[in-house]
Amino acid sequence: MADWLYVDCPCTSFPRSFARDYKETYRYPPPSTVYGFLLSLVGEEDLTAHLGVKVAIGVIGEDVPISRIVRKQRHHKFSKKHQGTYPSAQFSKPNFQELLTDLQVVVRLDSTEETAAVTLSDRVAIALTTPDQITRFGGLSLGESWALVNGVRCYRETDGAVRWLVTDRRGLVALPKWIDRQTTRGTFQRFSLSEPDAEFTEACWVKIEPPAPAQSPKRARKR
Repeated sequence: MADWLYVDCPCTSFPRSFARDYKETYRYPPPSTVYGFLLSLVGEEDLTAHLGVKVAIGVIGEDVPISRIVRKQRHHKFSKKHQGTYPSAQFSKPNFQELLTDLQVVVRLDSTEETAAVTLSDRVAIALTTPDQITRFGGLSLGESWALVNGVRCYRETDGAVRWLVTDRRGLVALPKWIDRQTTRGTFQRFSLSEPDAEFTEACWVKIEPPAPAQSPKRARKR
């Protein structure tokens, strides 16, 4: 299945949007994270380069276990006293974080509604078949920068049955599909999880695009 991607994630985390001291993780990769992962795969730095692309996200097997670790967190507060100098002993504290291990993700792409001259589907195909034709830097991660993937390839039926995230207004899984980098506000989509033997449907697609700008309410004219 050439249009299906298999991504092997030995250890990753998708921090919840409202997590602070205790960094909880989403159980499934958000569409916004998967879109950023695909841009990183092809070496694209412009988040708006492939707006309109549709992605479908699935996982293989049962829900993976969640591990909890203690990590060091630095919290810096700018002041005239410190002027950019922050001793680790005074500005570091322990912080709990959740991790997902042995996560196997399947991604499908649909670029029919893109306006780019070379679509994201085409660029991903080039990256997999002739990687010497793309230019990129850094490690390839799904999630935070440290969460390097083992590899990306075409999905094989022997990898296992896929449980797809299906868009559902009443679904219990809420994931961000777009993050505004200037305001850090997210646009969320609700999902339900299909059975392993369920067929792929149109409801599995998520279109990547920023939300429409909010219109300010019209003020009534004074008589």
